[in-house]
Amino acid sequence: MHARMRRIVLCLLLLAGCSRVLVASSWQPSDTQERIRAHTRAVEFDYVTWTLDAAALKLQQASLGTHQYLPEDAQTQIVREHMALIAQIQIQEAMLSQLHANPAPASVAAQIEETTASLAELYAERAARAPLAESILQAQVTQQLAALDFTTGGQPLPPLLYHSTPLPWALVVSPRKRIAQEANLSLETELTLAEHIEIEDAVAASLDMSTLVVPVGGIGTYPTMVAQTSSLNWLAEVIAHEWLHNYLSWHPLGFNYNASQELKTMNETAANLFGKEIGALVIARHYPEYAPPAAPSRAPAGVDDPAVFDFRQEMHTTRLQVDALLAAGKIAEAEDYMEARRLVFWENGFAIRKLNQAYFAFYGSYADSPTGPAGEDPVGAAVRELRQRSHSLTEFIEYMQGLTSFAELQALLASLP
Repeated sequence: MHARMRRIVLCLLLLAGCSRVLVASSWQPSDTQERIRAHTRAVEFDYVTWTLDAAALKLQQASLGTHQYLPEDAQTQIVREHMALIAQIQIQEAMLSQLHANPAPASVAAQIEETTASLAELYAERAARAPLAESILQAQVTQQLAALDFTTGGQPLPPLLYHSTPLPWALVVSPRKRIAQEANLSLETELTLAEHIEIEDAVAASLDMSTLVVPVGGIGTYPTMVAQTSSLNWLAEVIAHEWLHNYLSWHPLGFNYNASQELKTMNETAANLFGKEIGALVIARHYPEYAPPAAPSRAPAGVDDPAVFDFRQEMHTTRLQVDALLAAGKIAEAEDYMEARRLVFWENGFAIRKLNQAYFAFYGSYADSPTGPAGEDPVGAAVRELRQRSHSLTEFIEYMQGLTSFAELQALLASLP
């Protein structure tokens, strides 16, 4: 019990430290920022309340330590059942959304009432089960971190804590003449699509900038904030991804996250690579039935069929053309081209509401793949090359954590044998 209480106290101390870093990394005082916040201040997400509530929940669960008394097979079964519960909730939520869209609401009023009541019961069950399931997953990811020496005295620093809840939306703002995140502000979870569009249009009109409200999968608060999902593979990746952001906050790379677009991309690409590797280890160790099948040595017939629409490759092609048009100063032409391409994606089953500079500024920061919205961004390619040339994931993060610029990353690559 004494050891457990020491860990709880350590968590509290680290919460104070990580919260300080969070505020420093998310707050970007500037005239542009204030002009944007004139439209968002009343609907910005309350991180302080969320963090205090999540921390209280985590400390309560840590003090009980229930998962430590359960055999491994019982732990994994609890997580599986929790994922099934989340899937059931998502199905019911989709049904309720469809019922509310019915043009004759009176004809489905009874179904709406029944589905709403069913969801209330499911939400209560989720609230009761989530803390234990989260504690188990925290311990399982921590085991993999320890196996790769991402711990001090057997404990990762900061200790891995996450909580799944509905996440805030992110208002991303980019200049029209180039692709870069001028601002990224968190908005309340309850905002409707109509309110998203109203905010986007107001900021775009007042600042002549590109705007987009996007969903996010996780946020590096402490405990980290992770979206609710029924995909265990995705969840394991994001838990590890967001923990790395907490870890890097105590190192030059993370502390300088907002210093430049290049450093944002370096942070996010490293975290994506890290999350995928750690997540895959967790799945292979505890949930092998969810492990993806091994890649075939040869592509099956028809894979290279040009009739198959490759989202990432098509988005890569789109980004290259947009970059070329913007570099030539053809802003209106670039925006017309993006709208035309959005319709192509729509016709092929990818419902992108708005494809603009802000879209690429946000999604292009995650450059862990050679194709996709990052285009020919040399930063992501350099991070991927460093991972390939590192002997281990641990060595890769040791290299990355001390970097403060893309130039330093390039010099590091040049110095490696």
